[in-house]
Amino acid sequence: MPSCTHQAGVNVPIGEIWNFVSDIGNWAPLVPGYITHEVLSDKESTWSFKSDMGILKKKIELKVDITSWQEPTKVTFNLTGLNERFTGHGYFLAAKGSNNRNLMTGALDIKAEGMMAKVANSLLNTSLPEITAELTEAVAAKLEQEYKEHAGV
Repeated sequence: MPSCTHQAGVNVPIGEIWNFVSDIGNWAPLVPGYITHEVLSDKESTWSFKSDMGILKKKIELKVDITSWQEPTKVTFNLTGLNERFTGHGYFLAAKGSNNRNLMTGALDIKAEGMMAKVANSLLNTSLPEITAELTEAVAAKLEQEYKEHAGV
């Protein structure tokens, strides 16, 4: 299963990281290629985004199910393809850093299934590190921006 983690430093208290990532509506729009999302409940949502993995360019629709909230540090979720055959899971994890800078880790594991699985998983192995990094860095940047705006920093 193609998997990847990415860590970003943020000048935001762990409690504020939690407040942001515990609401799926905050980070869904930060997914690379974001088109739209719909929150079905506090634990379920559907997302649409444009995939650009080399030769594979298409609209992807998936369901995101929150599987665990471990306040104040970790949110885990499952991913299920709605228009493509893939499954996966991931998490956001906040940890104490140094020099007033905390660490946020984003992780994604995704596996394609079906006739095109071999090709799709090969493309995922190549593109998942970039997707994971882009999402984690986008969440970190948005966190810092919102924290500064609300704290008046």
